Amino acid sequence: MDRSESRRSSVRLPSVLSVHSVAGQVFILQVAVVLLLVIASVVALVLQARNASLQEAKARSLVGAETFAHAPGTLAAMKSPNPSALLQPRAEAARKDSGVAYIIAFDTRGIRWTHPDPDLIGKRVVGSYAEALAGHVHQNTYDTPGVGRTVDSVVPVFDTDGEVVGLVSVGITLSSVNEQVMDQLPLLIGSAVGGLALVAGGTALVSRRLRRQTHGLDPAEMTRMYEHHDAVLHSVREGVVVVSGEGRLLLANDEARRLLDLPEEGEGRRVADLGLAPRAAALLTSDRVATDEVILAGERLLAVNLRPTAPTGSVATLRDTTELRALAGRAEVARERLQLLYDAGVRIGTTLDVVRTAEELVEIAVPRFSDYVTVELLDAVRRGEEPNGDVSPTMERIAVRGIRDDHPLSPAGERITFVPTMPQAQSLHSGRAVLLPDLSDAPGWHAQDPEQARRVLDFGIHSLITVPLQARGTALGMVDFWRSHRKPFTPDDLAFAEELAARAAVAVDNARRYTREHSMAVTLQRSLLPRALPEQSALEVAYRYLPAQAGVSGDWFDVIPLPGARVALIVGDVVGHGLHAAATMGRLRTAVHNFCALDLAPDELLSHLDELVARIDESEATEEESETITGATCLFAIYDPVSGHCTVTRAGHPGPAVVHPDGSVTFPDVPVSPPLGLGAGLPVETAELQLPEGSRIALYTDGLVEDRERDIDAGLELLRHTLAHPDRPPEQDCQAVLDALLPDRPRDDIALLVARSKRLDPGRVADWDVPSDPAALGPLRAACADRLQAWGLDELAFTTELVLSELVTNAIRYGDDPIRLRLMYDRDTLICEVSDGSSTSPHMRRAATTDEGGRGLFLVAQFARRWGTRYTDRGKVIWSEQSVEAAEAGLGAMGDLLLDQWDESAT
Repeated sequence: MDRSESRRSSVRLPSVLSVHSVAGQVFILQVAVVLLLVIASVVALVLQARNASLQEAKARSLVGAETFAHAPGTLAAMKSPNPSALLQPRAEAARKDSGVAYIIAFDTRGIRWTHPDPDLIGKRVVGSYAEALAGHVHQNTYDTPGVGRTVDSVVPVFDTDGEVVGLVSVGITLSSVNEQVMDQLPLLIGSAVGGLALVAGGTALVSRRLRRQTHGLDPAEMTRMYEHHDAVLHSVREGVVVVSGEGRLLLANDEARRLLDLPEEGEGRRVADLGLAPRAAALLTSDRVATDEVILAGERLLAVNLRPTAPTGSVATLRDTTELRALAGRAEVARERLQLLYDAGVRIGTTLDVVRTAEELVEIAVPRFSDYVTVELLDAVRRGEEPNGDVSPTMERIAVRGIRDDHPLSPAGERITFVPTMPQAQSLHSGRAVLLPDLSDAPGWHAQDPEQARRVLDFGIHSLITVPLQARGTALGMVDFWRSHRKPFTPDDLAFAEELAARAAVAVDNARRYTREHSMAVTLQRSLLPRALPEQSALEVAYRYLPAQAGVSGDWFDVIPLPGARVALIVGDVVGHGLHAAATMGRLRTAVHNFCALDLAPDELLSHLDELVARIDESEATEEESETITGATCLFAIYDPVSGHCTVTRAGHPGPAVVHPDGSVTFPDVPVSPPLGLGAGLPVETAELQLPEGSRIALYTDGLVEDRERDIDAGLELLRHTLAHPDRPPEQDCQAVLDALLPDRPRDDIALLVARSKRLDPGRVADWDVPSDPAALGPLRAACADRLQAWGLDELAFTTELVLSELVTNAIRYGDDPIRLRLMYDRDTLICEVSDGSSTSPHMRRAATTDEGGRGLFLVAQFARRWGTRYTDRGKVIWSEQSVEAAEAGLGAMGDLLLDQWDESAT
């Protein structure tokens, strides 16, 4: 018998369960018959158990109802004043002891006395019980919600005279069918298993007889099968070895003979005698499982998969991985480099900050590519400026990172000037990376600082790659990769370092350009904001303004002194970010100053601002941006130190916080109007607040109290808690609020204005009611002169008399009652106010030569520092301000000439 016939005779594949054999077909038929018998038995058992359970349930339900109905005390309880109190405990106890679903007692009207659910006691029974009222037992089967299929028996309870007093209903579920079936299922399943065992035994006996006669298959099929298996076995490029349980070689294909260098007549011999390496022989004869276990066979590395076979023995497959492992190593390095480049693209440049971008570069490169990394940038790049193209050898080290912190490399923040022999200087001028695989043999690198070079070498750093950071053809700085624990850098590493540095350079340049644009925008924005608060005596004011790190916005604030010692406080926010928002903010702030110069009321001022923003949107909208809306919010307040009165109005802006002298904090209910530009001509409402002296009022933008990680309600509550400190100056308030509410990275500008109210000394305020009679002017001038003398302002008496005489005369002649005169002495200013009930005001004009009057307001304008008109709800106020420090002035030749040329008349 040749070797091929020996292999064929050693492989036997008879199968009792094969559907292609007669034995297998007989076995499947017998199994089907047994399963049909088992299913029929289960169905018969279920039907029988269901019928028996129904009859038993009816009997138990009737017995339970009869027993409870005729139990001692049932009749007496039903006739008692409160049957439920007596029957409910007994019914529940009987239900639990007997295992029935429910016991319900009810009267002849169907009102329940008992029920498992106490909420249903006293309610009417659902269903028909006429037969029971007639004195007969009534039984029915139905589905009860929450209970299931139930048999119900209703039994009447008779009085001594035979009259039906009440009824008792008992229900039992039919769940016992499943229990009976489940009790008999083990016996049935055991019988089925026994039957299947007998079938299998019989089939095995038949199979042996058929196998002796047909050998399992016909000869043609057996021949085709073995020829096919033999062709596949010897044509695959994977070795196959079959070993018996005694450690003998049963089969080895051609590839296995080549890989293991087996002898020609190896089948049947012990594996240990085939000349294999001890580890290979031990693995092939073991009975364990091995998956891709690598063994050495001569000069080859083989990956072995070993699986045991029944009843004894094992089969092993072998693959030559010598070249594959070398390729896999290079592929793994390439995969790691590709992953590192991907991670660098994701992690470098996330903040648009030059320093942070450099730090991200060193973090991504250590330790995955290099043991230590340093980054140096030109001074212009560090400041965000555009490099001028001149390559300077002087740079600042921005970032340093390594696998150890005690390295001898220069720390971050140190300025370094590279000498021409240094690889950094050479790389910077050439624009190409420089590789120094052995620093100990690099005299040009030692020339920079021999002492530090010696410390670096002693520390163990032995290899360097220095790469210029270039973007758009312009050098930005350098990145140095150092190795100490790894193998020295190779040319392959050089190409990767250039790729990594190129990606980082783009991120650094983006951060530089952003820093430059952000600095310009912030400079513009700050130039549009107040550089210093104006001097005034009504409020003690402190402020904070913080631009967002992500870009400039349109937040602004202002403090504007008004006539009459009043002060206006403004906080606003333009929708959006960028230069457009900052420029719009500057236009709005200028408009607010102009409107305040007209002394407009807060609601009227916001109405004009709303119209202005709407016009800005209309004039600047393009075809592509026709639906864009600038929009802005604003909070405007005017405080009067004489009365302590504060008028507040807002357009889409958060309301103010008021800190009372006792430290309590409130948020007054100020009516809110739509944001500026969206008002569509709607009226603006105001709120009138009374601020006691020493009160503090805080105005802020939404960036202070609202954040992605904190809603506005939580921010307002935190603001309330922070401000709740009495007698704290506004400057400390501002700092405390920022410490408590400022997020780590503000996404929006923050403007905060805190003002503590003061009151003008009552001794420096004087007012008089003026009769509508020119004769009252003389006593009024005398009273004013006395008050000026008391204030020590005798030098202003003459000019003040001229001014108030003109203003009071105009009010008496052209105004309406009531007329009042008020003098106020505030710091270095004397304020004269004349109010009347008329809404018309005088104005200056050129007087003709023949006009007898019309020059009074010209006199007021000459002697007063400024003057104007303020309209109120009840008329108007004409005011003038005189400087206390100005010397007393008279009318000279120039004054006579001007009086001849100008005239004023009242309207």
